[in-house]
Amino acid sequence: METLVFFFTVAAATSAYYLLWFYLLARKLTGPKAWPLVGSLPLLFKNRHNIHDWIAANLRATGGASTYQTCTIPLPFLARKQGFYTVTCHPKNLEHILRTRFDNYPKGPHWQTAFHDLLGQGIFNSDGETWLIQRKTAALEFTTRTLRQAMARWVNRTIKNRLWSILDKSANEKISVDLQDLMLRLTFDNICGLTFGKDPQTLSKEFPENPFSIAFDTATEATLQRLLYPGFLWRIEKFFCIGLERRLKKSIQVVENYIDEAITARKENPSDDLLSRFMKKRDVDGNLFPISVLQRIALNFVLAGRDTSSVAMSWFFWLVMNNPEVEGKIITEITTVLKDTRGDNSEKWINEPLDFDEADRLVYLKAALAETLRLYPSVPQDFKYVVADDTLPDGTFVPAGSTVTYSIYSVGRMKSIWGEDCMEFKPERWLSPEQNRFEPPKDGYKFVAFNGGPRTCLGKDLAYLQMKSVASAVLLRYRLTLVPGHRVQQKMSLTLFMKNGLRVLLHPRVLA
Repeated sequence: METLVFFFTVAAATSAYYLLWFYLLARKLTGPKAWPLVGSLPLLFKNRHNIHDWIAANLRATGGASTYQTCTIPLPFLARKQGFYTVTCHPKNLEHILRTRFDNYPKGPHWQTAFHDLLGQGIFNSDGETWLIQRKTAALEFTTRTLRQAMARWVNRTIKNRLWSILDKSANEKISVDLQDLMLRLTFDNICGLTFGKDPQTLSKEFPENPFSIAFDTATEATLQRLLYPGFLWRIEKFFCIGLERRLKKSIQVVENYIDEAITARKENPSDDLLSRFMKKRDVDGNLFPISVLQRIALNFVLAGRDTSSVAMSWFFWLVMNNPEVEGKIITEITTVLKDTRGDNSEKWINEPLDFDEADRLVYLKAALAETLRLYPSVPQDFKYVVADDTLPDGTFVPAGSTVTYSIYSVGRMKSIWGEDCMEFKPERWLSPEQNRFEPPKDGYKFVAFNGGPRTCLGKDLAYLQMKSVASAVLLRYRLTLVPGHRVQQKMSLTLFMKNGLRVLLHPRVLA
């Protein structure tokens, strides 16, 4: 009995000490209000539907006009170390995390474990030597003009054979379309073509359901859910094969079967797609990549190449609709280039998508796309695991085993970083003083929509090429207006989807 009383006394004293420690420490932290035991969880739950703006507001509150923006959010039970998440958005801190101390901030075990069943040790879910060998191999392929030309062919084929016919039909019948859905289908078809040499044709008038596409979406969503729950919960579901884990297992099987068929086809008939190229490469030991690794390499490219570009184009069209002056400048630039390459006949402008060299000349359009990504980055925030104790440039201590989040969304909304007009959609900020050259900021870590440091996105140029081609194909033919009453809002996801899509009406454009 005395032992039991002693145990409860110690437990009560320890709990009281912890609550007092947590409360006193939380009061000193920069960031949202915190309460004993629950920390900032109530505020996080309250702002779950506008989480990125809530984080940006907290970061703005911690930094003045010339100081760093870093805050610490107490989230007991969810945070991996000491009950706190460190969130930052200052370029100096981002450079430190993404480049200077790159090896100290990997993906980490939590992220890798959650994504392992879907992405394995693919380039976007690996660290160290495993990541490096894939990165070097991919870098050699992505720098070739041949791959960019292949992307241009796939994009132009999709535009000419399917996108235009869908838009024309909707315009003639005066019915609305969900541009976000169209962009998702278009980029999915293109990235599958570029990766496997196989077009799933999800973008067509019938809007067919493609088993691979459905399974891929299901597997991605189920995997993302793992990040939101304590690890032991989804591990229990996985062990008993129930709930989301059951759906994940079935979906991955469909995905693997699809890729296996593509690998078999490529063995018999090699092409210039990414899969064929990787099938010829060898790993660090000089061996050809096994099928299991090729599966994950291919899936990683599909994941990276589909959602990011489609989401960026959706926000781009929405911003253009709300900024007619920018729209006018984009149309003027495109028609000027086409007049030079195709003559004065406007029929020739709209019946053939942009070719490789024409797209390269669209400087203002690229600036408008970059400005879109500044305000609405496809991946609004990213997470890094801290290997060893470290101190960020602003003096914030981050302990080993903790998580550091850098808010890409917040970077573009800081007056101290982008100026008083940071909330304005202003493509001109990306141009030279003469307005004839694209000039990214000198401090590259002011803009990390394509990541930064050694993990900078290899497909950046391909993404711009695809977005330019699609934007031109749509805007040259149509003026877009939002369907009355349609609400554009962000979806709580790792990718900045529009929760309700982007429902628009199409009005034929008359070109002078």
